[in-house]
This record gives sequence, structure tokens and C-alpha cells, in this order.
Amino acid sequence: MVYVMKRVYEPEGPGDGFRVLVDRMWPRGVSKSRADLAEWDKDVAPSRELREWFGHDPAKMDAFAERYRAELDANPAAKELLALGGEHDTVTLLYGAKDEHHNQAVVLLDWLADHGADVGRPE
Repeated sequence: MVYVMKRVYEPEGPGDGFRVLVDRMWPRGVSKSRADLAEWDKDVAPSRELREWFGHDPAKMDAFAERYRAELDANPAAKELLALGGEHDTVTLLYGAKDEHHNQAVVLLDWLADHGADVGRPE
């Protein structure tokens, strides 16, 4: 089993496996049928307050990651997402952010790796 991440705006690929949207808000311009999700896990996303504070500002990424990881440590939904890896060969974490390196999915993927999951690293 492996966890990977990709933008929800990218087309579904044959290796995507179980597709999970990990944003709290639905991405603009994407229909539910086009997203082709298995699950929308709003509860694993950063809190509204943290997301608004971060604002996808790369200068805040380190502080955001630290705060989001603390939220994940206390979040039962994160542990449920970790358990999905035992049920599927591939779990694709979908996110809507434009910046592929400064977003919650990057932090979530690292958190999963730190908790024993096999992850595919973003390029």
C-alpha cells in the first residue's frame, strides 16, 4: 500500500486507487462526477482558523506544518485515514491548492510517513 498526492484538477489515473479529497472546502470548478472521489474527508483537513491564517503563504509553511501536525496528532480522522492504507493498494490524497509544494496535503503525506505509512513523495 502507498499514499500519494495530486491536485484534484488533474485527470484520474489508472494508478490512483482509492481517491480521497483532503480539503475542507470543495474545489472551485470541479464537479463531483469529474472529481471521481471515493471519499471527501473534510475532518482530516486543517481547521478553518489554521487554513485562513496560513493563506497558502510559503513564508508560513514551516509554522503551518507544525500547527497542522499538532492538529493531526489529536484528530481521530487522521488515524482513520492512516488505516485506509491497510484496505487499499493506493490511496491518493487529492487537494485543490495551486501550489504543489506549500499545502496541507504535503504536510499530511509527511505525517502519514512518520506514522509508518509508505508514501510516494511529490517531485
